[in-house]
Amino acid sequence: MRLVPTELDYSSAGPLTTLAPDQTSLADGLPDDPVGVCAAVQALFIQPGDASALGVAEHRLAEKDVRPASALVAALTALDPAPLHLARKPEARVVGTCRHFATLACALLRLRGVAARARCGFGMCFLQGRGADHWITEYWQDDASRWVRVDTEHLGHGYVAHPEDLGPDEFLTGGEAWARCREGLVDPHRFGVPGTDDAWGPAEISGNAVRDLAALCKHEMLPWDEWGRMTAAYDGATGPDYDRLIDDVAAACSDGEPSDLLGLFAHEDLAVPRHLIA
Repeated sequence: MRLVPTELDYSSAGPLTTLAPDQTSLADGLPDDPVGVCAAVQALFIQPGDASALGVAEHRLAEKDVRPASALVAALTALDPAPLHLARKPEARVVGTCRHFATLACALLRLRGVAARARCGFGMCFLQGRGADHWITEYWQDDASRWVRVDTEHLGHGYVAHPEDLGPDEFLTGGEAWARCREGLVDPHRFGVPGTDDAWGPAEISGNAVRDLAALCKHEMLPWDEWGRMTAAYDGATGPDYDRLIDDVAAACSDGEPSDLLGLFAHEDLAVPRHLIA
C-alpha cells in the first residue's frame, strides 16, 4: 500500500515529523528564530564516520537508519534527558546524516507553527566542481515572501559565507540538478555520494529528485531509501519514459504548486510505500 497525503500544510507535522505528546516540552527552551532552532539541532547529531572515530559503540551506528523525528528524540533523550536546546557531548549525540539534521529541524519548526521543509539534493561547496549528496532545511520568511534555505548541519563551518541563507548555486535540489543536466549545463557524473566510487551520475540525481518530491509531500525519507523504479534506474534499466517522468518531478518541485506535487506523488512509481514509513 502507498501513502499519499491529501494536502500540504508545511506549518504542521507530517508522518515523520510528528513528536510524541510527552516530547513536545523538550522543545520549550529552543530559540525563537528559525536559524536558532537549526543551530540547536546541529549539536544533537554526529555523522557515522565521526562517531566511529570517537569510539561510539558499533551497534549505535544503526541510529542512522531511524526515520521518525519522534524516534530520534527518544534516542537522544535515552542518551541524555536534557531539553533539546542544550548541546550534547559528541558521544551523547544520535548517529545520523545530513537528512537527520534537516528533518529534526523541520519537525521542531513545524511544532512551533513555522512553515518548514526538508530538501534533498546536492551541496555545491564541499568538493571543487562536484555536487555532493546533501539535505538542508527550508523555512518560509513572511516579510520577504520566500523560502530561506539553511544548511542545518554546517552552520558556522565556513563552507559558504551565509549557511543560514544559502545562495542559488550553493545547494541544488535533486530536481534543480536534473534540470541543469537535461539542459546540458552540468555534467551529471559530477554529482553523487562522497566516499563512493560508483554512486555518481544521472541515477543519483534522479533518485534525489524523487526523494525531494517525497520531502515536499511531507515524507522525509532516508538518503538510501529506494522505491518505485529508483532501483531500476540505479541499475541502468530505465529509459526515456522514466527520464520524462523525472522531468515532470523536477518541474513540479521547482514550481511548488501543491496540486502538481500531490498529483505526481500519487503516481505508482513515485509514492512512498507504507512499509518505509517507520
